[in-house]
Amino acid sequence: ESHYDDRTILGFEMSSRFRVYKRVGASARCSTRFIYNDRMTKFRYAICNELYESWPVEKAIEHMAATGYQGVEVAPFTLGPDASSVSAKTRADYLRLVESAGMEIIGLHWLLAKTDGFYLTHPQREVRQRTTEYFIELAKLCRDLGGSLMVLGSPQQRNLLDGVSQEEAFGFAVEVISEALPAIEACGVTLALEPLGPQETDFMMTAEEGISLAKAIDSSSVRLHLDVKAMSTEAKPIEQVIRDSRDWTSHFHANDPNLRGPGMGEVEFEPIFAALRETGYAGWVSVEVFDYELGVEKLAGDSLAYMKSVEESM
Repeated sequence: ESHYDDRTILGFEMSSRFRVYKRVGASARCSTRFIYNDRMTKFRYAICNELYESWPVEKAIEHMAATGYQGVEVAPFTLGPDASSVSAKTRADYLRLVESAGMEIIGLHWLLAKTDGFYLTHPQREVRQRTTEYFIELAKLCRDLGGSLMVLGSPQQRNLLDGVSQEEAFGFAVEVISEALPAIEACGVTLALEPLGPQETDFMMTAEEGISLAKAIDSSSVRLHLDVKAMSTEAKPIEQVIRDSRDWTSHFHANDPNLRGPGMGEVEFEPIFAALRETGYAGWVSVEVFDYELGVEKLAGDSLAYMKSVEESM
């Protein structure tokens, strides 16, 4: 059966709005065609909502939209103490406000942050079972908000505990996620595993380790999330990590190792965006910052302006 080989021809400018497909089949004849694909040149930009945690909800959403963001990534703790405590009204009201502003909710991140009693790699079966059940609650929250993605970072709820080896932690993580999968899949949600650097965690610290965990779980609903700050700690250049992870990446965070936004530190995004474009990444580029000293307006505005300038220069 004929198919299309998804590769760009060498020398074809990456700034092109066309992608090259080479037809491959039983026939000795091959043809090349160009298919328009706007996502090759236009990334979709989102922002993580905890940056606005001190703002009134309506003002925050209005500012995101006015700044030019198309999507919102939600930290559950901004809506309530935990996922199960977020009322149906709160879910519906937040979604309505976002959609009225012309944006969409991507999904959730910081899944286990600011919660108690949940732990991905805990040796006690009871704790792991509670964590599985909480992932199910998170998937329902994500669905109700109109989202389809959950980013699993939460380093403080996955770090190795005393007496737990890497191999044991790996098995515990596979168990917790696998048991939640039927509900996650039923909600139409993808779980994106987030590798983080050694300054934050000692479990799943590289993209390769994230891919290994996803392979062990073996579900199309479990993929990989990449974060610039985290990738900067890997031995490989960031752009090489992106290329090597091309078949697994479902989400992307833009930031800098200095904990501020893209363009606010030493990391240059030209090779990063070139690698994303080269690999055909069609997901969101979402701004996540941790140092709020510059203020919400500057962090949100300058981050987006910088990324758009990089994209337009390519």
